[in-house]
Amino acid sequence: MSLAQFSPDLMARTAPLYERVRSVIPSIEWPAFAGDIDAILELKKSRDAVILAHNYQTPEIFHCVADIVGDSLALAREAMKTDAAVILLAGVHFMAETAKLLNPSKRVLIPDLRAGCSLAESITAADVRALRQRHPGVPIVTYVNTSAAVKAESDICCTSGNARKIVESLGVPKVIMLPDEYLAQNLARETGVEIITWAGHCEVHERFSARDVRQLRDGHPGLVVLAHPECPPEVVAEADFAGSTAAMIDYVGRERPRRVALMTECSMSDNVAVQHPEIEFVRPCNLCPHMKRITLPGIRHALATMQHEVTIDPAVAAPARRAVERMLEA
Repeated sequence: MSLAQFSPDLMARTAPLYERVRSVIPSIEWPAFAGDIDAILELKKSRDAVILAHNYQTPEIFHCVADIVGDSLALAREAMKTDAAVILLAGVHFMAETAKLLNPSKRVLIPDLRAGCSLAESITAADVRALRQRHPGVPIVTYVNTSAAVKAESDICCTSGNARKIVESLGVPKVIMLPDEYLAQNLARETGVEIITWAGHCEVHERFSARDVRQLRDGHPGLVVLAHPECPPEVVAEADFAGSTAAMIDYVGRERPRRVALMTECSMSDNVAVQHPEIEFVRPCNLCPHMKRITLPGIRHALATMQHEVTIDPAVAAPARRAVERMLEA
């Protein structure tokens, strides 16, 4: 949208929304977002739609059009509570599939079918079946960052926020945990449970190194470093705290460090900074190319055209749903 199209009426309607994000979005950039935001808010009403946005979405999505925000666990839980007829997932494809699994009668949309995940793409249902044959009787715990087909071959799902709780709830000395190798290694160190891993990695978190953490500390005295458990174990060992995106947000709000670095996807820092303008966020910026495929124009087009609808084969959906529901019940 050009400045000429940024009318006084549009300015007035979107001014309260801009106040939310003015600390992270320069005023000169707001006209590029305002028209789409205004249209999306109207489309949500006419479509009886709700937007779920992951913590890695950009601030103009996260703070201005989303109805429910959070990590994978929060989105999974909240998806079941909505009365809306349409769920639009501002995130990646496995998240939209999970929303559909938990809301089979609702229409679930994802704005861009190319919004995938390196973890989800690292393993197939056939891989899981082969692992079960090699390790008979060992429970399979599958990260939600996987396809519905992989979930269907699993015993129970987990997120980074509840992985320890899920593994310990099984009460067994050994589990198979898929597909994130680093999450599994970090969890094995915490729990003492023997974990058979899979060599899947998040293309964002695997790029962080222990050297990065040390260099950040050298350049920013007093820095508090928070790491996502998808980071390599040596990064987690160097950090002051490790946890899911929700746990990191809680830590910042509770401890209020003067200066903090979040070792995760960099839009997260922008979103948390909106709530804590008094905190200095040092941004080691690794972008997720898949999350960044979700844009305001894409969301607007998805609601206008009701595309792209997420569907799951019923033969796959039933066992996959059981694995997710077991996670939520644990």
